Amino acid sequence: MKQKKAALAPKKKQSIIGYYKKYGWKMAARDVLHDVVGSILYAAGIYTFAATANFAPGGITGVAMIINHFFPFLRIGLLSLIINIPVAIICYRLLGRVFFFKSVKSMLISAFFLDIIFPLLPQYNGAENPLLAALFAGALSGVGLAIIYMPGSSTGGTDFVIMSIRKLKPHLSIGSISLIVDGVVILLGWPVFGNINAVLYGVLMTIVSTTIIDKVMYGTGTRRMLLVVSDKAQEIASAIMEETERGATLADVRGAYTGKPHQMMICVCSKVEVFTARRIINRIDANAIVMLTTVDEAYGEGFLEPDVD
Repeated sequence: MKQKKAALAPKKKQSIIGYYKKYGWKMAARDVLHDVVGSILYAAGIYTFAATANFAPGGITGVAMIINHFFPFLRIGLLSLIINIPVAIICYRLLGRVFFFKSVKSMLISAFFLDIIFPLLPQYNGAENPLLAALFAGALSGVGLAIIYMPGSSTGGTDFVIMSIRKLKPHLSIGSISLIVDGVVILLGWPVFGNINAVLYGVLMTIVSTTIIDKVMYGTGTRRMLLVVSDKAQEIASAIMEETERGATLADVRGAYTGKPHQMMICVCSKVEVFTARRIINRIDANAIVMLTTVDEAYGEGFLEPDVD
């Protein structure tokens, strides 16, 4: 059977107003719900467990906690917002307007829970058992961040740096990149808190957090290949390209039993994009036949560079 394939190219980036105008208030409500739930869990991990344990996790939050250690009157959430401003400006062009404004919204909600709500709640004495504090801080913040990441947002700071690197190297997972980037901040905990344990607990929290981010968002696989048989394959492919900037290929296929013609979309996604792609498919055609498989390696534009002898 002769197949006709059409390579599809990503469309022009849209504005945040155009994004929500297109997808409606339900999409905006979903994004806010993700931000609120994720921020509650994230704030619980940072403020309830990590803040009193005398170690700094990675990222801008870690920098804010180090400053807060010397100047307790400066709130962690407020410091994170202030430090985020130059980082956000630098990364704005690369990440695009939609991601930028979504992240600003997430940062404000996260800072609200960190500085306003959780100071009113009981706090675990992490100094008495920093190991337990590191484990719970990593688990709660990891789940919280994953929930915030799912609709395509972030909490700013090194997230902007991490997402910028991921934009250039989409085959790398968020967890792997953040583990490298956050290591620099964690090492600052040694001279600040005066012992090597501060580094070890910071590393432990970051490993737990990044591992959970990867598990919650996209499981243990490396990359994913989507094979979608649907009469709305063109519409699905266009939506995936618009939201993830991931290309796709269409092929004409025919059902062996019915003999009816259909279209099949083939799309290799990075792990970060699987959640968004599956949501798009379910939204456009809930009856589509979807096959999701793991791809050990993917070469070409947007993935790994081919080996050159």
